[in-house]
Amino acid sequence: MPFDTSGQPLMPPAERGGHGNPRAVASWLLGVAALIWIMVAIGGATRLTGSGLSIMEWAPLSGALPPLSDAEWRRLYDLYRTIPQYELLNAGFGMEGFKRIFWLEWIHRAWGRLIGLAYLGGFLFLWWRGAIGRALLPRLGVLFLLGGLQGAIGWFMVASGFQADRTAVSPYRLVLHLGMAFLLFGLILWTALGLLRPQAQAIAPRQGSVRRQVQAAFWLAALTMLAGGFVAGTRAGFTWNSFPLMDGSLLPPGAFALDPWWENLTKNLALVQWNHRLLATLALLSGIGAGVAAWRRLPAGFARRAALAFSATLGAQYLLGVATLVHAVPVALGTLHQTVAVGVLAAGLCAWHALREPRG
Repeated sequence: MPFDTSGQPLMPPAERGGHGNPRAVASWLLGVAALIWIMVAIGGATRLTGSGLSIMEWAPLSGALPPLSDAEWRRLYDLYRTIPQYELLNAGFGMEGFKRIFWLEWIHRAWGRLIGLAYLGGFLFLWWRGAIGRALLPRLGVLFLLGGLQGAIGWFMVASGFQADRTAVSPYRLVLHLGMAFLLFGLILWTALGLLRPQAQAIAPRQGSVRRQVQAAFWLAALTMLAGGFVAGTRAGFTWNSFPLMDGSLLPPGAFALDPWWENLTKNLALVQWNHRLLATLALLSGIGAGVAAWRRLPAGFARRAALAFSATLGAQYLLGVATLVHAVPVALGTLHQTVAVGVLAAGLCAWHALREPRG
């Protein structure tokens, strides 16, 4: 153990009871949240290009390196040729075609490893410097465990696509994976906001209704995102590519054709898409209401700006969703739509945090 000039053991600030540096911790967490945001975008592109099943092994350590020899490329390609996606969708596309989808999935997994390293490395450095208060350690530990769980869920999702009757992953597992990404992003962002703005500002009773409207819009937006996961998982977005009606009908015939009826909610393409449209419209109207209320009732300041930004982001996402639908989900628009969904989540959490009730 090293010693200082007085002969005392040289201990890290964390062991000496440092006072903490909330702003430094918040900056680190915001950086990790940004990496997750990018990860969601990469995941959208991976899904839309059908690249997610190209790597059939879960190798957290050895998989960090791409194939380095022709023999290894051939081995991985031969593995991929054993699953239905190759036989039914990509038969004969050759090594070059395999490499195109492989690299996007490899980048997706490599980015996940980068997030883990950024989180763990940042935590250890800030803990050593005494920047992390002890009260925050349990929450940061839970966030780390959730990040590891997300990696396992990702493989759980991918493995579902290797089954004999599938050319894509299970929609249920896709929604679980996407939902966990949103949850992890939200928890990290909320923690960072709490460090940057630890004291909630008191607001007048009539302004409390704005908080409730923001919360309602937020939860409707969250449900819309999960419904969008089922649209993505069932590829329902490639059907009924008209708006506002679905090929001339408010609700196409056969929307409740499956029995039992609740299976229509996640398996019937017509109802899956209609649910997403309905929830998105309700979220938009609720967001507009929250924005109008914020403009009329909140004083100029961060809370008002955050609520207006949330309303505007919901509007932009709605228009982007319509464009994605009527153009039959091109990769660029579909990826952007999934990316902006995280922006809606971020804007909603910022507005909610700014309007939260003071403690005590």
